[in-house]
Amino acid sequence: MLSKKQKIYQSLNKAAFADPFSFLGPYLSPEQGVLRVWMPGATGVDLLLDDGDRRPLTKEQEGDGFVLFAENDLKFTHYRLAIDWDGVEQVIDDPYQYHSIYAEYEDLHTPVNMYRNLGAQLVTQERDGKTIQGTRFLVFAPHASACSLVGGFNQWDGRRHPMQRLDYGIWGIFIPDLPVGTQYKFEIKGPNGEGLPHKADPWGYYSEQFPSLASVTYDHSQYQWRDKKWQNRPVTEKRKEALSFYELHVGSWKRGLNNEFLTYRELADELVPYLVDMGYTHVELMPIAEHPFYGSWGYQPVGLFAPSSRYGSPDDFKYFVDLCHQAGIGVVVDWVPAHFPADGHGLNNFDGTPLFNDPDPKRGWHQDWNSFIYDMGKEHVRRFLVANALFWFDFYHIDGIRVDAVASMLYLDYSRSHDQWVPNIDGGNENYDAIATLKWMNEEVYRHFPNAMTIAEESTAYPGVSAPTFVGGLGFGFKWNMGWMHDSLEYIQHEPIHRKYHHNTITFPLIYAHSENYILSLSHDEVVYGKCSLHNKMPGDEWQQTANLRAYFGYMYGQPGKKLNFMGAEFGQTGEWEHDSQLQWFLLDYERHQGVRELTRDLNKLYRKEKALFECDNEPKGFEWRLSDSADASVLAHERMSELGERILVISNFTPVPHERFRLGVPLAGSYELLLNTDDKKYYGSSFPITKLIKTQKVQSEGLDQSILVQLPPLSTVFYKFKKA
Repeated sequence: MLSKKQKIYQSLNKAAFADPFSFLGPYLSPEQGVLRVWMPGATGVDLLLDDGDRRPLTKEQEGDGFVLFAENDLKFTHYRLAIDWDGVEQVIDDPYQYHSIYAEYEDLHTPVNMYRNLGAQLVTQERDGKTIQGTRFLVFAPHASACSLVGGFNQWDGRRHPMQRLDYGIWGIFIPDLPVGTQYKFEIKGPNGEGLPHKADPWGYYSEQFPSLASVTYDHSQYQWRDKKWQNRPVTEKRKEALSFYELHVGSWKRGLNNEFLTYRELADELVPYLVDMGYTHVELMPIAEHPFYGSWGYQPVGLFAPSSRYGSPDDFKYFVDLCHQAGIGVVVDWVPAHFPADGHGLNNFDGTPLFNDPDPKRGWHQDWNSFIYDMGKEHVRRFLVANALFWFDFYHIDGIRVDAVASMLYLDYSRSHDQWVPNIDGGNENYDAIATLKWMNEEVYRHFPNAMTIAEESTAYPGVSAPTFVGGLGFGFKWNMGWMHDSLEYIQHEPIHRKYHHNTITFPLIYAHSENYILSLSHDEVVYGKCSLHNKMPGDEWQQTANLRAYFGYMYGQPGKKLNFMGAEFGQTGEWEHDSQLQWFLLDYERHQGVRELTRDLNKLYRKEKALFECDNEPKGFEWRLSDSADASVLAHERMSELGERILVISNFTPVPHERFRLGVPLAGSYELLLNTDDKKYYGSSFPITKLIKTQKVQSEGLDQSILVQLPPLSTVFYKFKKA
């Protein structure tokens, strides 16, 4: 029958011992007892005391442990170990002399404290009056029977550094003198001792790429931010501001000479001047959290707390955000809390159980994306996700998150047939747990970061997505207007001669335009998988395609709602987006693509300058139809108003037929001054002559006493600013 000591050594040898502090290090008090060291494969071990005393340990017969019994003149104060690896000596500070992994008063349950304490943290420990630098590792694996830290520093040997089971399902160990940049993972045994793939740190700050996919220790305190002015700007009401987002995929905006990725720093140096020149207010990055499969575009993340190392270090990403802020550009990142991939080194079966997902595939598996769904009915999952959202604002100074696939979280039957989902407690299809988590996340973000933005990609008519939680809403700042995007693109893809039969398609979105704080989004989803680029969605020959695109962009910028365009659209890219190469920058050698870019630049500048185009986006008082029923002519006209009553008239002619005398009723007497014409020669338009200053006439039209005669170029949108008589 094995003795207790033999059983412990046997467990240590299987990397299956959960209580190493009870057996290793200075056992009992420093004044008496035993020092035990577990060092499998070592030839010998010596104790090195701070006063220079050196004493050998004796190898125990029961296993690869070494022991030294305290004598009258020996106290186990702070010490080091000299390990003999078959003639090669290694000196280490024994981690098992540090039992106080974290202070008892530290609350590891609030989201902010979680991301500041869990994972690999560079900390100091006090022992016998000495301050010891090192790295503390904490990981939540409540159902694990054992957990070890593995890495290059211990030859990925799970026997070498067993972790201690602490409170609340957390495992921990402090490794003194561990260099920053050390690779590591966790070797976890399941509830019944079963072995699992080595797991990357769910809270890891930095990761390596394939094949190691290892987490890497990182020092976040080194970067010196230079965006103080941006961070200290006044808190403003974002829904009353001009917001123009440039959606970007880091890996494919531009590439190097050999098609290599730009680093975050290289991207910043090229992109920021471009964004400033083009007049965008924000850049929105498709997910940059670490993802093992590049072809997922970031929407299958494994390392939620680590910017992808494909493009550089965390400090390199900080430089990107910093440079954007110094230039007055905000940064929004796509955030994916709906699901996670099944990669073995990730959250899948993390501690031998479905720790992060529901085990029932009807609630825990997303069949469209072949990924697990976060179970937001589990408190640790809710806190993990909320902590992650706050982390990006805190550590990386980002300005907003665009939350991906919100509809898939809100509904239990999302993309499922009637027999593939489980109703909620009331028999409905709402996911109460996800709804509560999203509300909490929004409340926490705005509480800690009042100048932040949260944006929902939500494709249904769920009420109150951008309404405050205290009135029953989800609490997002904005919602992508997917309905506007689908309807307007469906309309514009018809041949102009057929558009009169689809006129209600382009006007319908105005029925609900003020029901949410909307962003009009022309995103990456619309230019992949055979959907064509925006330019090539347009009908007609090359000139008409480009003219349609210009008119459509003008219409978009005149509509209520903030603006978002995916990269490449701003110069009329003709090919679908391809993540394995850069945008078609060569198209700028051609005048018509130069014209589209010039127009986009001028639209952004006009939009930001004129309050009437953005200040009352979300209020009915900011919009009035001037002409909505001219289906035969495919002409639309409306006025946008500011808080102070400034008026801008926007007229779109969606046919190639020009109008030399088009009468339009207006409510007030005065004049209208031309601000922008998408058909202008400088945009590669037809240069159809139009009047730059139009005076109203006392002639009734559309039930109004005043009217104007305008010239409408073919396939164009024109902007006029009203001036009172």
